[in-house]
Amino acid sequence: MSKIKLEYIWLDGYNPEQNIRSKTKILNTKELEDGLKVENLPVWSFDGSSTKQATGDDSDCLLQPVYMIKDPTRNEGYVVLCEVLNADWTPHKSNTRHKLRELNRIAKKHKFWFAFEQEYVLTNIQGKPLGFPTIGYPKPQGEFYCGIGSENIEGRDIVEEHLDLCLEAGLDITGINAEVMIGQWEYQLMGKDSSLKSADDLIISRYLLIKCMERYQVVVDLKPKPIEGDWNGSGMHVNFSTKETREKGGEEMFDDICESLGLFHKEHIEVYGHGNEKRLTGLHETQSMEKFSHGVSDRGASIRIPISTVKNNWKGYLEDRRPASNGDPYLILEKLVSTVSTSLSNKEKQESLVLKR
Repeated sequence: MSKIKLEYIWLDGYNPEQNIRSKTKILNTKELEDGLKVENLPVWSFDGSSTKQATGDDSDCLLQPVYMIKDPTRNEGYVVLCEVLNADWTPHKSNTRHKLRELNRIAKKHKFWFAFEQEYVLTNIQGKPLGFPTIGYPKPQGEFYCGIGSENIEGRDIVEEHLDLCLEAGLDITGINAEVMIGQWEYQLMGKDSSLKSADDLIISRYLLIKCMERYQVVVDLKPKPIEGDWNGSGMHVNFSTKETREKGGEEMFDDICESLGLFHKEHIEVYGHGNEKRLTGLHETQSMEKFSHGVSDRGASIRIPISTVKNNWKGYLEDRRPASNGDPYLILEKLVSTVSTSLSNKEKQESLVLKR
């Protein structure tokens, strides 16, 4: 077919939590001289005054296509991720992607790999988690994590549907599981190609999740602490490694990285998700937001070093357990790339000085 459906998606200007917006463009592929490539797709304007990205007297903002995948929810359709630009083609202040893009050269040098553990809670329209009774609470958490059976699980069918959509779209989703609270789920998403693509895939996976739930009248709740009390919050742990940590490694290298992350703890926390203070309390497998710690196999630490990394002669990855479920992946990865790259560069300089002596 010559006509295709392009779903342009972008992050709006709501603060402190951006929403995903979308609108459909029908395009005749015959108009694309060099074929169907994201760089050939047209820039499209939208009403920024309706998304808190402009005022009514100067409302035009621009959508610059930057990444495209096959849309698994439509025939002849594609999901087109866009950066928001001002009318003069400069990045809009709500455009967080361009900050990570500016670090892409550094990220490529160290060959970062990222893997997100995206937790979320499914609720009804009124905001009550699936599996919660009309009045009161379900049984205490304990049997829900990776549970099976109707008494322990809610929403499996629609979670499985999202899994299939991600696989069909070509996203490197590596698994799903029920989480500690009933109605709470997690999926894992791997990114090896680039830091930018890792974050892009995460945004698209969220888009597919939210869209998938529309026809079931189910809401995706990404708040870090959806239910107050003795219930786990929702995080988005970020597992990360570099060429150096995978191939050279060493306990000293991992200690240096963790010390650097500790030095910039406050700067990281500032962009790790709104409302994260309700989740990072030191309880429910978290470290307090006011503290920084790291440890081997410690799920109560800010940074966990997996036992598999230690047993592999200190070669492998680390897990940043601080990011919240609603965190902006571009801002999170921008901080991680910046801090970890600086640590690795400093170590290279120190080793170079030793060799010269």
